[in-house]
Amino acid sequence: MPRYPEHLTGEGPVNPFPGIKVLERRLGRAIPHQLGSNEGLDMPHQALREHFGDALAAHAYGYGDAEAFGVRTRLSAQLGTPFDHLLVDAGADSLIALALRTTCEPGATVVCTAGTYPTFGYFAKGQGCRLIEPGYHEAPGVLAPDLEALAAAAQQENARLVYLANPDNPSGHLHSDSAIIKLRKALPDTCWLLLDEAYGDFRDDAGSAFSANALPGVIRLRTLSKAHGLAGLRIGYAIAEPAVLAMMMKVRIHYAVSALTLAAAEVVLDHPEEVNQHVADVKARREQLAEHFRSLGADVLPSATNFIGIRLPSEELATHVHQQLLSEGVLVARLAHPALSNVIRITAVADALVPGRLATLEQAIATST
Repeated sequence: MPRYPEHLTGEGPVNPFPGIKVLERRLGRAIPHQLGSNEGLDMPHQALREHFGDALAAHAYGYGDAEAFGVRTRLSAQLGTPFDHLLVDAGADSLIALALRTTCEPGATVVCTAGTYPTFGYFAKGQGCRLIEPGYHEAPGVLAPDLEALAAAAQQENARLVYLANPDNPSGHLHSDSAIIKLRKALPDTCWLLLDEAYGDFRDDAGSAFSANALPGVIRLRTLSKAHGLAGLRIGYAIAEPAVLAMMMKVRIHYAVSALTLAAAEVVLDHPEEVNQHVADVKARREQLAEHFRSLGADVLPSATNFIGIRLPSEELATHVHQQLLSEGVLVARLAHPALSNVIRITAVADALVPGRLATLEQAIATST
């Protein structure tokens, strides 16, 4: 069984402020006279109303539902995931920090691929963890986290947690479900697998039965930032066994997700047809971008996300392209890690397909092939 820090294994901390929404559900009735939470409930909000309208102002007064009941209810129905297997927090980044806080004390060893989503390493180091980073597996047409190397490092270093983004950010690579199960079996029994599935909505098999399941020894992370277009409002969710989520709730910030964000997420989740159409459009643009650059001779990496990666011949060329595009007012991503610094990442938005928008990159590819 994966381990928790010792200070969480007893009764542990308990949320001292569960909030009025939780209390109303426990009582089974509304509490109309809210005189105890010290919120600014009588603030006129004239400026806010004039700027954004009454609907937004109505969600600004009070704390959000600490249990995110409405969002979890909708997610449970759409995913087929049991309600008590879901925890909502302020985006995948916040969930990464929460998972580390739940599973690792300072000095614990954690493992991730060198150059993968750097926020994990940022939080791990901030927590005082020891970070081990095996490299990517690179081959023609392949840039993928090396699952065997991750498992070997976890065994050799007695790791407390292994982080894997699947689909990967920044490469776009997708490991199969069977590969994920094999990785989990290859890890030490006392080690957690933190599975970041922020881009899972763009998989061709998104919504499968496997994707809905809580896996033993695994904390799965999702976001509403990409497919649902709510990056600016900061909301995501974890899927894990109820006992794991109970431990996470011990150290979670109570009101990390605002009342406005919860309300907006409920509206978006109530219109899945809009989300589904957006995902289909993104995937079509992704393939159009990939085919365009392949036709120019570019080394386009396979992607199951909302972006494509182009591997250029050198870091120097990638740096030149990145800086030149930026001077033209076009921001693409050049990967920061030294081992990946020749890769340019492009988000599959409609603006990327405007003729001439990426002419500098097209010219660089033409002259280097």
